[in-house]
Amino acid sequence: MIPRWLVIDLEATTDEGGWPVAEMEIIEIGACLVDDNGREVAHFQRFVQPQRRPLLTSFCRHLTHITQADIDTAASLHTVWPQFERWLWPLRQGLAGWASWVTTTASNCCWPGTNISSTARWRSCPI
Repeated sequence: MIPRWLVIDLEATTDEGGWPVAEMEIIEIGACLVDDNGREVAHFQRFVQPQRRPLLTSFCRHLTHITQADIDTAASLHTVWPQFERWLWPLRQGLAGWASWVTTTASNCCWPGTNISSTARWRSCPI
């Protein structure tokens, strides 16, 4: 089987100057499975409705290009995360590893894995 890689990109709530990672919530899960040549094999994308701060800041909307309407009609992480797992489950054979984009600005650094854990703990979501 040809090795494949999972590339995941998370977007999270924030404001200018940044928020503590523990206070950020995932607002989009994007992922694609690529082969060794970088060709996309499959992709997943869902918006996630934040629970603590349901209104996106102007800074967050500008940074992520996610609209309030995208978020208002999205499901919660409790719904979206199992969808992501169901998408990934049949694709796990031949998975060589994963990579994630990390967003870094002068005032903020968000490590997505930390954000997944923080959001999941706050929402009592099994990840």
